[in-house]
Amino acid sequence: MELTLTSRTEDEFQIIEAGGEIDVYTAPKLREAIVAAVDAGHTRLVIDVQKVDFLDSTGLGVLVGALKRVRADGGSLDIVCTQERILKIFEITGLDKVFGLHTTIDEARRSAV
Repeated sequence: MELTLTSRTEDEFQIIEAGGEIDVYTAPKLREAIVAAVDAGHTRLVIDVQKVDFLDSTGLGVLVGALKRVRADGGSLDIVCTQERILKIFEITGLDKVFGLHTTIDEARRSAV
């Protein structure tokens, strides 16, 4: 399966919507999108994984690395997800305590303000 990514700016937030699978093969594509956003000066990121069918440890590593990078610049990274199987991954790894997990993009934007 492929990974699809779309990116847009809403106010001070860069929204990256992902779909498909985030695994060892596709995670570099997500990393590139995040790095491009941060290099363009965006440090308030919202990653929407509503359409992600699979997320492995490599994908989690990309998200953790991105969080460290934006926090170093005083930014934030929030995740939009309502899928139980993906939320379970965050819970099992303890990353549900590290990331802001939200049900909508608007909720993520409001919580980061």
